[in-house]
Order: sequence, then structure tokens, then C-alpha cells
Amino acid sequence: MPQYAAVDIGSNSVRLLVADAAPHEPLPQIARLVEERQVTRLGESVFRDGSISDKAMQEVAGVLAQMRQTWQKYDVVGARAVATSATRDASNQAEFINRASEAIGIRVETISGQEEARLIQLGALAVWPHPKQRILIVDVGGGSAELIHAESGRLVSAFSRPLGAVRLQTAFLKDDPPTETQLHRLRSFIDEKLSVTLPKLGDRRYDRVIATSSSAAAVVSAVNRLPRAKRDMADRLRARTSEVRKLYKDLVGRDLNGRRKMPGIGPRRAEIIIPGTAVFLAVLETFQLSSLYYCAAGVRQGIVADLALRRVGRELSRLSPEERKVVEALARRYGVEIRHARKLADFANSLFVALEPLHRLTPNHGKFLEAACYLLDTGHYISDTSHHKHSYYIINNSDLPGFTDSERALVGMLCRYHRKALPSPRHSEYIGLPAETKKTLALMIPMLRLADGLDRTRDQRVESVSCELRAGSVNLLLRSNMKTDLEQWAVEQVAEPFRQVYDRTLSVSVQRG
Repeated sequence: MPQYAAVDIGSNSVRLLVADAAPHEPLPQIARLVEERQVTRLGESVFRDGSISDKAMQEVAGVLAQMRQTWQKYDVVGARAVATSATRDASNQAEFINRASEAIGIRVETISGQEEARLIQLGALAVWPHPKQRILIVDVGGGSAELIHAESGRLVSAFSRPLGAVRLQTAFLKDDPPTETQLHRLRSFIDEKLSVTLPKLGDRRYDRVIATSSSAAAVVSAVNRLPRAKRDMADRLRARTSEVRKLYKDLVGRDLNGRRKMPGIGPRRAEIIIPGTAVFLAVLETFQLSSLYYCAAGVRQGIVADLALRRVGRELSRLSPEERKVVEALARRYGVEIRHARKLADFANSLFVALEPLHRLTPNHGKFLEAACYLLDTGHYISDTSHHKHSYYIINNSDLPGFTDSERALVGMLCRYHRKALPSPRHSEYIGLPAETKKTLALMIPMLRLADGLDRTRDQRVESVSCELRAGSVNLLLRSNMKTDLEQWAVEQVAEPFRQVYDRTLSVSVQRG
């Protein structure tokens, strides 16, 4: 399964997420592998002086360099790093982007408020799907707040307002605890900035209000009296408007030490929790909303979902031009019909991508499957009898530049088992394989056999193949305007090996036209 890395350089903190992303309708399923977060307060100097201070720049660069070491330990096929509100406003944006890009190892993008909102919506709905509901997503970051209207899983409209917790703390709250005048000015400013969104967002009834960001986590944790160590349990918990109002009144009456003693509020979050809570309360009251629910997702999950939707890294599941040239040359040497082999390779890739949620293999395994499609018939050069065994012999004793010995061995084993018996402890060439290779081989063999069967007549009667994944079953949908009786029969012969490996029944149907 593809692994992606997402880096979110915010006004308050820098976050890294490395995750698997499985294809799923309408949005990918995201499984976290590692996540890191470091408070850097990048926005403080920007909102005070208009530029990122050298100290902040150095600190962020150091954090990014450490995160680079983390994500490069994984088989990441796509990565994206973005900077948001503070960087958008910084007069020395270009200098910061260059230093940040060098530190993280990929080019950092400064994204607009609209793009930030789009990514938040993607991330929230990938983690917590709402396929039929009308929802309002409110994200209060360090420099800006995003208000997003989504219906049936799609973004309808979005607004980015300068209402981040660090920005508001720097601009309005000079005393601790803040004075009544400071709080009044804070609320007046928030109301003014929200008034722009009211005509577009305020006249609708929402099935659910979802709050994202660390400020939201702190608010919901405090309301539900969850200690900070158990903040993960806050995901999808509810906070009523009356509870948020009560929390706000409690917060503004305490100094920093008092706020730090409250459950769910960390020592650094306590410094900016008052303006963060003020924004959430203002949204709830302005739009006359009864409650909000916290969702532990945001820009970083949106980046992963977006990379997966755009199929970034999927090219790694196909042979490169150089690798294909090497494989085709070996196939031609032993009399393989290249037109047929190319068709099998296309089928195999379609199956590999479609069945990703089941096999969960990394994309590069797809190119080994493709190589096997080119080479599985080489054994006919020696004899039609047991040609699969002869193909294994040829591959194991041939040079394949661009493939390691273990990769060449895997391709050979795939060809060995593309027909007839499945791997068995009785087979000497199989018994000595590492356990992980045996598992990989088992997952790939059914896909190779299916691809081979889809051009059984070698007349290319099947134009393309897609998969319908259901609970406990997989249906292969063949697109064809010709008779495909033999191809369908060949697919049915793989049903039992497929069930043994994937614990799902396999069926086949044909779509005409």
C-alpha cells in the first residue's frame, strides 16, 4: 500500500504525518504510521513585526531536519510540505521557504487560505466520513481560522479568516489574566471577521459541526474533563455551546498557571487557549449552533488523502522505460509474443491497484508483477511441458540489469507458480525463501494468474478489467464486446486460490459497450 508523508508548517506548530492510504470511495482510508508535532510559534514574530525572526527560522529549520530523518525511514512514494498563515503574511517569506525546503528535503509550498480549507475538509472527511450529511468544519489554527461548508462529502464553500489563536493572542491579550477591555476588543474583532461569512454560512441548518486543530482538542478535552495524556480519546467527543461558554468564562478569570492546571490543556496551549476558545464560542453563538464535535484530523491528513486521490507514486507500480526495455529484450530472446505480454502487464497493474486494500503491498511490487507477465512464457522456448518450471530456470539464470538478485528471484518464483500447483513445502526452491517473501508471493500469485487468464485466447477479447470490492467478495468486471467464455472460465479457475489467500469469494461479470 502506498505510504505518504505530509508536513504542515503552521503559525503555532509544525506537524509531520506518515501514513498508508488505501483506495476507497469516495475518499482514501488513512492509517497513521508515525506522527510528530513540535510547537515553534512561527507566527509570533510575524504578527508582531511583520517578518519571521531569525530565531524562529532556525528553530523551524531544526525541527524540519529532524522530521526529514523520520519520514525518510519509510517507503514514502509521495510527500508534500506546506506553510500556512504566518508564512503567507511574512515579508521574508522567500528566505524562509528556501531554508525550510532545504531542511525538510522537498520544496515547501506557501498555500492560500482556500487551499488550506480544502485540505482540512479532505482530511476531516477521510478520517470521519459524512457521505450524506451537511456539515460545518471549523479549524482554528495559529494564524487563521477556516470555516468550511461541506455536503455529501464535497466542499461547497470555504472562508479563511485572520482568527488564529497566536495572531489574536499577540494582537489583543497583553495582560494575564486579560482585562475586560482586551476581551471586549477581542470579541468585537472576531465578530467583525465572522460577519463576512454569515450570509453564506449562517442561513443553513447543519447536521453536524466539526471542530479541528489542537485548540479544538483542548476545548473538547477540558469540557469532558479528559486529561491531556488521554487526549486521543477526545476524537469525536461533543462539546455543547453552553459548555464552551462556561469554559470560556472560567479561562478568562485565570492566570497562566491556573489555566495550566485545567484538564486537557497543555502548558503551551494554555498560553493561547483563551483566543482559541473565543473563536469557537463566537462561531457557535453567531450561527446559533447547539454543539460541536472534535475531529483529530487536519491539513496533514488532507495532504495524504490528496496525494492518494491524485495517485501520486502509482507510477512506481509500473516498470520504468529502462526496466521494460530489459524485460522485453529477455522475453523476445525466448520467443514471447510481446503484444500478449503487454496486455497481461496492463491487466496485472489494474488488478494490483484495485486490490490494494486487500494485499497492502508497496507500489514497487507492482513492477515485479508486471515483469512476470513478460517472462512467464519464456519456458516454452525449452518445452511446452511444464513450461512454468522452465521459465523459472531461465529467469534465475539470466541477467536482468536494474533488478537486484532478490527481485529477480521473486519474478522467477512468480513465473514458477503462474499455473498448476501452488507453493508447497515439498518444493525445494520455495522452502528456503524468507517468511516475508513467502507471504508476498502468496498475495501476488492470484493476481498474476488472473491477468494471464484474461487473455486466455490471446485475441485480446477483454479490453479492460476493474474490481468491485464488497464485504467478503470481489467481483471482476470485464469490459468487452466479444465473446469471453474462455476468459471467464480462466478467471473462475483462480477463484479457489484467491479465496485461500484473501478469504473472499471471487466472481466475474462482463460489461458490454
